[in-house]
Amino acid sequence: MTDPVRILLIDDHPLVRDGLRLHLETVPGFEVIGEADDGPSAIAAAERLAPQIALMDIGMRGMSGIELTRCFHERYPQIQVVILTMHDQPQVVLEAFRAGARGYVLKDSPAREIVAAIHTVMAGRRYYSSSVADVLANAADQKPMLTQREKEILALIAEGLSSKEIASRLDLSVRTVETHRLNMKRKLDLDGPAGLVKFAVERKWTGL
Repeated sequence: MTDPVRILLIDDHPLVRDGLRLHLETVPGFEVIGEADDGPSAIAAAERLAPQIALMDIGMRGMSGIELTRCFHERYPQIQVVILTMHDQPQVVLEAFRAGARGYVLKDSPAREIVAAIHTVMAGRRYYSSSVADVLANAADQKPMLTQREKEILALIAEGLSSKEIASRLDLSVRTVETHRLNMKRKLDLDGPAGLVKFAVERKWTGL
């Protein structure tokens, strides 16, 4: 028989923790080994109890759940963080994953989603609830806020022009074009030198 999944609950509302404990303890293979209501107590519990899963809220007094996730990711990389929150803004979801979260579930999701998230994360995969997936998809369909100059440069990138050719076309220095490229990669969250080209061509961002 395999050992149960060791779960730490982190939320500053006792009623929420009580409800989670009551539900999770009915799931075969799950064991709630501790609770915490803020960052310092969560860090102490993680150090003392060595959980496998930290199920935590974002909006807590003092240290936020995202800050705590980042702390766990750096200090205790073996602990998998699943966010359980009411925040569904795309930027918050993305920030949580960048901080090291492996799962993201909204508090108004069915209880089975929490169970599914824990199983999925323990299997080495990421999980986010269906409503979060819809939010991220809608955000991805929107054009990021680029300046007019950035739009001009992106359109030329989509046409296959190099930085030197773009600089000549727009009467700019190559360094200025490269700076705009870097700023756009940051705004669009792209990595690698070919990221902008791929992004622009796939979305046909020409003639902006």
